[in-house]
Amino acid sequence: MQPPKITTVKKLWEYLDLAMQLEHATIPPYLTALYSIRPETNQDALHVLRVVVVEEMLHLTLAANIMTATGGTPDLTQPNFVPDYPARLPDGENDFKVDLQPFSREAVETFLRIERPGDAPCEEPKLVRRTRNVRSRIGASPDDNDLYYYSIGDFYVEIARGLGYLSEQNDKLFIGDPKHQVTSEYYYSGGGRLIPVTDIASAHEAIRLIIQQGEGFGGGIYNREHELAHFYRFQQLKLGRYYQAGDKPDQPQGPPLQVDWNGAYPIKKNANLDDYPKGSELYAAAVEFNRSYADFLELLTRAYNGQPDLLLQAVPRMFEFRNKINRLVRNPIPGMNGINAAPTFELFRLEKEKAA
Repeated sequence: MQPPKITTVKKLWEYLDLAMQLEHATIPPYLTALYSIRPETNQDALHVLRVVVVEEMLHLTLAANIMTATGGTPDLTQPNFVPDYPARLPDGENDFKVDLQPFSREAVETFLRIERPGDAPCEEPKLVRRTRNVRSRIGASPDDNDLYYYSIGDFYVEIARGLGYLSEQNDKLFIGDPKHQVTSEYYYSGGGRLIPVTDIASAHEAIRLIIQQGEGFGGGIYNREHELAHFYRFQQLKLGRYYQAGDKPDQPQGPPLQVDWNGAYPIKKNANLDDYPKGSELYAAAVEFNRSYADFLELLTRAYNGQPDLLLQAVPRMFEFRNKINRLVRNPIPGMNGINAAPTFELFRLEKEKAA
């Protein structure tokens, strides 16, 4: 086996920073699909998306816990933390883009690609070389912008290898203030177990939970807590049937699951502020949402850096975005033949406004 890519604490922080970017980058697409669903339709899909969003928040928080435990400083307010959609995520040799789009078959196919299990998550991590120009470094190897991990699981396996190497070289790796750890008492219920990271064992436990919630445990469809992994939650929507105990991957045998593929507002894919007339109510609503989302990331940053009680406000706030998003998704964009507005998540434009 080749030596680990992570041989310094600084390099570990680079990987963990990318891990937080990666976990967060799934949240805007999932929220957009969730809130594009029309009222009184697709209750099963609503439940799946809500569960997955909360667990992505858990993964983001676990990555932050590992960083603070090793003396790092999570920062979700840094420029470019929120990607410019469409964005690329690691998916092996066949590139794909993650879009902000309505709930649809296409959206579910993308979610399956995001959460896909690695071919062999227990083997040496796989790096693949991109041949196309990639707009975002999300999921990239910090050592080489042209190399990308085959799966999210492989990316985290490399972090685990680095943590193991560093802990063997340095018995004072975990120097962070334990009071900065976000524990379950500060976390919104229903999203899994938050693990305080204080040593190599708890750091590895946190990484195992992230991998298993996304792609399952040991080639199965559940994690160790017997919760269905994200990949298989989304696969239920595609196949129209629930998994039940004893089922094998790709073969759900549970009750039928109803999906109305026409039950979402026809929102514009990857909408941006330039799609809305300046001075219009839609433009103002989109800017207001972006500012609220920037405040949300600032709140998370404070929670991860010594004020963990703030996380009690953060997760419920995600679901309070519904009202702001409804002002967009329920209204057509002038001149676009029945295409509705959508949130843009263009926080980089807020930074430009501040600088101007």
